[in-house]
Amino acid sequence: MLAVKADNLVKNYGKKASAVKALKGISFEVQPGELFGIIGPDGSGKTSLFRILTTLLLADEGTASVDGFDVVKDFKQIRERVGYMPGKFSLYPDLSVAENLEFFATIFDTSIEENYDLIRDIYVQIEPFRDRKAGKLSGGMKQKLALSCALIHRPSVLFLDEPTTGVDSVSRKEFWAMLKTLQTKGISILVSTPYMDEAAQCDKVALLQDGNVLTINTPAEIVKNFDGKIYGFRAANMLHLLNELKGLNEVQSAYPSGIYHNAVMAEDRLPSVLSKLKMDHPLDLEQVELTPTIEDCFMALMK
Repeated sequence: MLAVKADNLVKNYGKKASAVKALKGISFEVQPGELFGIIGPDGSGKTSLFRILTTLLLADEGTASVDGFDVVKDFKQIRERVGYMPGKFSLYPDLSVAENLEFFATIFDTSIEENYDLIRDIYVQIEPFRDRKAGKLSGGMKQKLALSCALIHRPSVLFLDEPTTGVDSVSRKEFWAMLKTLQTKGISILVSTPYMDEAAQCDKVALLQDGNVLTINTPAEIVKNFDGKIYGFRAANMLHLLNELKGLNEVQSAYPSGIYHNAVMAEDRLPSVLSKLKMDHPLDLEQVELTPTIEDCFMALMK
């Protein structure tokens, strides 16, 4: 039985004539125990998708199931067996850390003691602040508390909507390490993120853009299927360099990426590109060959 199945999900907002098409026929499957990533920029449809799968929103078309239960007909059963951590901090800011956790355990008819083994590794990091108001916690601590509350009833499927947005890089790494540990406990995890570098942490990813799935595969296969070569270029006048790269017929696409402007092209076009660029940058042009990343693959698929 699949942990999650989405079949041609469509969601529009507003009147038909001017409706915003958030989802345009999304389909994918998540295997039991899999860490599945929905990777895409803001506005790509990630939150709408998660709200449909967690029974908080109805799709206009298509069907979906979680642990074999239909998201419309069996919404009560789904709500009992999923954990959901929305993108925006949604716990009670005036309750303490301990009070928030006790509240969520109570509404699921369980206790902290009964399922403490599941959250122990996460909760011990915030337990010293158990009497602090949730609204006074740092971003990383809020994240850990929200995850603890989402897990306290021992869900079979965990939905995390942009859980690392707005937290520091150290907390992001810690969070993904926690997810790997949860996987070993048999929990299926569906996580959305706008950070392309986090895709490599997933077993499989769906790249989402403007309500459409661009591709679904393992991170390694997505990178392996990249067509072309990527070269990074630097010069004193980076803006001028980027405009030049975009204007060359030999360059399929060009975009800023860290300290370089990345240019995608066929390998045999590099000499021609270099000869043209060196006319304007004879002394300070720097060029390196780069290994494709998920972000590079995403940019290419958008084209």
